Amino acid sequence: MLGESHSLANEFPEHSELIAKLVASDETFAADTKKYNGLDDEIRALELKNAPIDDEAMHQLKHDRAELKDSLYQRLLKANG
Repeated sequence: MLGESHSLANEFPEHSELIAKLVASDETFAADTKKYNGLDDEIRALELKNAPIDDEAMHQLKHDRAELKDSLYQRLLKANG
C-alpha cells in the first residue's frame, strides 16, 4: 500500500523480541536493520510525495530494500534455531 511502513518490526511482528535482541547484540544485524529501515523511510516519503524520482530509481530502492529484508529474515530464522 502507498506510504505503508515496511519496517522490520512491522513485517515480522512474530519476531519482534528476537529482532530487538539481535539489534542489541549483533552489530552487523543492527547496522543492516538500520539501513533497511532507512530505505523504507526513504521509499515511504517518496511515495507520499508522488515519487519525485524516476521509476527506475524507485524500482532500485525497492529492490535494495527487498534484498536486505530477505537477508535479515534468513538471519532471523537462523538465530531462531
